[in-house]
Amino acid sequence: MEPQVIDRQNFGVLIKWLAGAGYMVVGPTVHEQTIVLDEIDSVDDLPIGLTTRQEAAEYRLVERDDGAFFGYAVGPQSWKKYRYPSRETLWHADVVNGSLRFIENEPDPPKYAFLGVRACDLAAIAIQDRVFTSGDYVDPSYAQTGAQVFTVGVNCAVAGGTCFCASMGTGPRCTSGFDLVLTEMIDAKGHRFLVESATEKGTAVLAEIPTSNASEVDIALANSIVNGTAASMGRSMDNSDVKELLARSLEHPRWEEVATRCLACANCTLVCPTCFCSTTEDVTDLKTGQASRTRSWDSCFSLDFSALHGRPVRESTRARYRQWLTHKLSTWYDQFGSSGCVGCGRCITWCPVGIDITEEVAAIRTTSKEPQWT
Repeated sequence: MEPQVIDRQNFGVLIKWLAGAGYMVVGPTVHEQTIVLDEIDSVDDLPIGLTTRQEAAEYRLVERDDGAFFGYAVGPQSWKKYRYPSRETLWHADVVNGSLRFIENEPDPPKYAFLGVRACDLAAIAIQDRVFTSGDYVDPSYAQTGAQVFTVGVNCAVAGGTCFCASMGTGPRCTSGFDLVLTEMIDAKGHRFLVESATEKGTAVLAEIPTSNASEVDIALANSIVNGTAASMGRSMDNSDVKELLARSLEHPRWEEVATRCLACANCTLVCPTCFCSTTEDVTDLKTGQASRTRSWDSCFSLDFSALHGRPVRESTRARYRQWLTHKLSTWYDQFGSSGCVGCGRCITWCPVGIDITEEVAAIRTTSKEPQWT
């Protein structure tokens, strides 16, 4: 289907149609001076006329003067909170007629419509798809949720100060993983959205929305917006040989230096859209005889995460930071065939002490070839 244009005044029709079709529409909104993801009912719930100022350990909302709907860089939350909930009951058990009965949790997720998914987050979803649905062991809840999602991507018109998706090959243009993709355009002709369909579901939805055919001028403008975003990234990382670089730098002194700053607070793993570490908790009610097992997010920065036989394998902050970074950028390739980093910059923005993953890799790169560290 050829690219179409949705005028600003008709954008709300998309949200209403998706809700009317039984989808829970989830998109960006503002809560406590932060752009977060939540259920939205109308255009008015979007962060209209707001952008973000992001640097290491810094996040601020700033007003724009053009009323853009998606004129900001990603916030602390990623879409994994819906695909891979932070807490989920796996099974429960009770006693029936003197016998113990185990009941597996039957997934019953809502039918989501994700509105405003950025390219880096589409790449992150694809990575988590490999983690949870490839191989012999498939997470049934994750798979069922994903099968029902309708995804509306948005090409980025703004690069945040901590974004480096362009150097990771994951953005700012959405290339896959969506049903519809939007590019927001505001100029003398008005406020409108170039929209492209990538699936039959997307084409069917688009047929229900008032649109007009996109002109060559519209298409050229949309391309120039995305190209401008790619050229204005706040950060960059040379990803060409990071896997090999970190593999040969396990005893680099930079690990000790970063450990003096790292709080091991796990913020980076919690905001990361691809991290998937978890723990399980068994709870038994002695009065009723009922029991349950719950899975919740965990982090390789937690001291007990690597505990074996009463003590952690990685006792020092140095060891835990090295584990996180080398897994994310190096050994992830061995497990899943790609990097575990999509360049969203969240770990930089939301680190309380401003540790910058791109800076750490660059620091290791400048001295990694010296003999004492090879």
